[in-house]
Amino acid sequence: MIIGTAGHIDHGKTLLVRALTGVDTDRLKEEKARGISIDLGFAYLPAPSGSVLGFVDVPGHERFIHNMLAGAAGVDFTLFVVAANDGIMPQTREHLAIIDLLGIKRGIVALTKIDLVPPSQRQDAVSDIRRLLKDTALENCDIIPVSSVTGENIDSLRRRLFEEADTVRERAGAARFRFAIDRSFTLRGVGTVVTGTVLSGSVSTGDRITISPAGLSARVRSIHAQNRVADIGFVGQRCALNLVGEGIAKEAVARGDMALDPGLHAPTDRIDAALRLLATEKKSLTQWLPVRLHHAAIEVGAHIVLLSDAQIKPGDDAFVQLVLEKPIAAAAGDRFILRDTTAQRTIGGGRFLDLRAPARKRRTSERIAKLRACSYEDLDEVVSALLEMPGQLVDLTTLARDRACSEQQLKAIVEPLGTIEIAAANRTFALSASTWHAFKRDLLAVLQAFHAENPLLPGIGLEKLRMQLRPRLTAPAFLSILDGLVRTKEIALTGARVRLAGHIIRLTPEESNLWAHVVPLLAGNDRFHPPRLRDIAGALEIREGVLRKLFKSLAQACQVVEIAEDHFLLSEAVAELLDIVTDISASTQCGQFTAAEFRDRLNIGRKLAIQILEYFDRHGVTLRRGDARSVNEPRIEAFRAKVAVSDNSASPGRESSPVGRPDFKSGRGRETVLGGFDSLSLPPNSPFAGGARRRTARNV
Repeated sequence: MIIGTAGHIDHGKTLLVRALTGVDTDRLKEEKARGISIDLGFAYLPAPSGSVLGFVDVPGHERFIHNMLAGAAGVDFTLFVVAANDGIMPQTREHLAIIDLLGIKRGIVALTKIDLVPPSQRQDAVSDIRRLLKDTALENCDIIPVSSVTGENIDSLRRRLFEEADTVRERAGAARFRFAIDRSFTLRGVGTVVTGTVLSGSVSTGDRITISPAGLSARVRSIHAQNRVADIGFVGQRCALNLVGEGIAKEAVARGDMALDPGLHAPTDRIDAALRLLATEKKSLTQWLPVRLHHAAIEVGAHIVLLSDAQIKPGDDAFVQLVLEKPIAAAAGDRFILRDTTAQRTIGGGRFLDLRAPARKRRTSERIAKLRACSYEDLDEVVSALLEMPGQLVDLTTLARDRACSEQQLKAIVEPLGTIEIAAANRTFALSASTWHAFKRDLLAVLQAFHAENPLLPGIGLEKLRMQLRPRLTAPAFLSILDGLVRTKEIALTGARVRLAGHIIRLTPEESNLWAHVVPLLAGNDRFHPPRLRDIAGALEIREGVLRKLFKSLAQACQVVEIAEDHFLLSEAVAELLDIVTDISASTQCGQFTAAEFRDRLNIGRKLAIQILEYFDRHGVTLRRGDARSVNEPRIEAFRAKVAVSDNSASPGRESSPVGRPDFKSGRGRETVLGGFDSLSLPPNSPFAGGARRRTARNV
């Protein structure tokens, strides 16, 4: 158990700790000279049960409240000290307010210096203390009169502390390791040593840790836990860690840093929080008020952003956003204290709710609802509340990291809830069953409506579809869901387009009849050099505009490919040309060929040969170097799949082609697209290009 002292200056905190433990916690020369505590002091007391009680003795002077707050991190129990001869003083009230804001609910009041006052004054002091404690976390705690000089009741107080240590509730030992550093120094022959409190999890000799927010990597060479040599340091213990690693030095690690599991390193400078303004404040909180934020052992400047139109009045609770001057290492659920910029008074405090607070749209009703869900102290209640929000996608990976939750803890919480889990981009997301069914219903409805309005299109664009649905999923999570629906054969993915699995591309009877007359002109022996669109229109004695509309529709449906302006080939012909290009390249010694060799192989004109090769150049299938070209092997298979289509027979309807959209709209001056892809295609290095890199949705 870690015990933190609290109380006004010169009320006997350090003397009381020495009487209990035999250790003088004033270690600094200035502290000895002035007779007051300036910085944190530490002492340890072995208990009969074999455990060790750790004492954090804090300064009581108002100028050193920041040091007092640095020692409050991870305290289990408070030893609240009030001198019988002085009674309640300013820092008595401020320290009590801090204890209340930090959520320290267990403690004992030590009424010190009773040897200096008569019994009647003792009773008056006890009555005053009871009134002070009313409606605070320490309202029902015991008050024990003691004298550190005569030793009166010191043994009784020590026994009570031992009893309290035996009843300390087990804390989050299964969580991931976090350690609040309050001292950093160098020992000759040992190296860099940091001391502090283990806030969660445990650390073992040899473990790799990260110093956050700096991001320095270190190895734990040795451990002292509760002032004893140990192999493991647990949550709730004061520890000294001997660290080694590149850049690890006394100057590089400072009070306020966190040593933690490397997977938890994610500093933040914008946090949404629940704040309580002390009732003793004389003014309401206004927008962008500058404050000093104290969290664990760190102090940093911050500004308060109000998340409602109303100012926060003294005694009120409200959601706020804290914009920090520099990033800190924190966890959702951590307690914090706010003081004014002059460091003269504590103005309030509360709990961090969301470490990834948005800079925009931070006051929407949806955002406030999410903060209410995050306000629960237990993680299982937080997860349940988030999932119950309409259309809410829960990022389990980020949630677990920001709350220092282990994979086992999260699994035990999520599994009984019957969620739908989505794995994408090294993260796991979750939807409630009701949200999933609504999302799936809406997705299929959007596809159905799109096909009804666009019967000749092979599908809707991925991004366009994603933006129409709620919840608004991230692109990787959305693609993971689509992959699951593809496996259940409810939809199909064609390049960057999505369609219903049973979608049929339908021509009108007039268009179908016209297409039946056009196909023979594009197929057969003339498949590599068919007539241009205007020549087809003349041959069939139809208006060029009518034919152009048909070709554009068929191009979008991927049945024809526009090689050059008004020059269309059947998709099967393009696939065959790809085989020919590959064969010509393989037959040459250096893998290079000329346009003339390609022209002669096809027995077509040079102009058409150049147009076809330039089409392949634009797609990255061929690479041109002067007059010679070679096949781009990394790109060839992806493009081969793109042009592998089935029968293009004339019919009023057939299944959508698995081919992506043709590369370019007609028009002069078209330039090569980087990587040979059009605006609706996916570049080769895209996380969505290729099934091998897609993550699948579980339970979909």
